Amino acid sequence: MYRLFASVLSVVALCGFSPVRPADEGPVLLSVIDRDDGQELDLHPHRGQQWVAGSPGHRYSVRMQNRSGERVLVVLSVDGVNAITGQTASPSQSGYVLEPWQSSEITGWRKSNAEVAQFVFTASSDSYASRTGRPANVGVIGIAVFNEARRPVYDVRPLPMPRPAPRPMPQYEDRAEASASANARAAEAPAAPSAMARSESRQRLGTGHGEREWSSSSLTSFERASRTPVQVSELRYDSRQRLVAMGILPRGYRRVDNTPQAFPSGFVPDPPARGR
Repeated sequence: MYRLFASVLSVVALCGFSPVRPADEGPVLLSVIDRDDGQELDLHPHRGQQWVAGSPGHRYSVRMQNRSGERVLVVLSVDGVNAITGQTASPSQSGYVLEPWQSSEITGWRKSNAEVAQFVFTASSDSYASRTGRPANVGVIGIAVFNEARRPVYDVRPLPMPRPAPRPMPQYEDRAEASASANARAAEAPAAPSAMARSESRQRLGTGHGEREWSSSSLTSFERASRTPVQVSELRYDSRQRLVAMGILPRGYRRVDNTPQAFPSGFVPDPPARGR
């Protein structure tokens, strides 16, 4: 099992399980951060789904926050692909272990114990999933969350106390699927050209395989309390233009951040002259 010193996640197939919850429900809160402007992307509900508007060429991260007092295993799917192993996503695959109340940001596809390839909003046809012959699920980010099996009553070791940390360290569980080679993953049966064409005609944005960056990891142990996840959540994403065309965003929509800021400018200006 691996312990991560930066942030990373794993994949999930979102079929055949309990109803999909909104991204803001369940023990783990799912959100997307635009790393180039530092903003969390707004959620826009539409016909039972939640959408975010991505900016082409911008790097992004997936933020997961454990809002429970127990360790959880989170399996992350990006465009239907496991972000740790590169396999077509399934909840039975590797995931990241979050400590109680821990928050972490996953910044890319895991390449080794020390590196990831950045998540980047790119054209659907240039997404990692499309380039490896799997375009059908481009445009969706999902998580499957598992509780940890309870310790037996005779185990009297003290549980670790929560403590604040500037950069919490997620961990991930390594399973047999992670040993598959990159060549074997890329050799998965490609989708029919007609399916790819249909997918790309609908979806404008996908997640590209960006530049490498440091993200250290190590193994850890985690025993799942059940074979079925306690939470399955997903976010849909696409370009702002397509969300406007679909009626999810109003025409002329521009994101305005009205959040008060403690440091909105630089030095102190002179006050206006007093009236006489």
